[in-house]
Amino acid sequence: MEKDMKMKLKKENEDLRKMELIISKALSIGVTTSAVVIFLGLLMLVITGNSGYPHGYYPTTPLSILRGFIALKPYAVILTGLLLLILTPVFRVAVSIITFFYEKDYTYTIITALVFIILIISFLLGKVE
Repeated sequence: MEKDMKMKLKKENEDLRKMELIISKALSIGVTTSAVVIFLGLLMLVITGNSGYPHGYYPTTPLSILRGFIALKPYAVILTGLLLLILTPVFRVAVSIITFFYEKDYTYTIITALVFIILIISFLLGKVE
């Protein structure tokens, strides 16, 4: 009986370690990607000496930033990197939902899904003027 309990605890520890590894990789990917994009935007800005926009105009909405990114405007590339950095914790929560569901930990799946919904609502409410 004691041996079964030890095996169960060992399995739970391995599962927890796997989950932590997946989540840490998600955070690393998000931060690294945003840093690379910001660096490329700064490099473009230094090389061209131009933000890509007329003096006094800067994109302020995600859609205008995305359009500028597609057009490779240096300032928009930098802002895209910053948006990626802001979205990294949201991505982490989404990965956590999937991980908890995969681990069949439905209580944490529901709690994390609620946190995710609150994050999305806060982004939407933050946009309302």
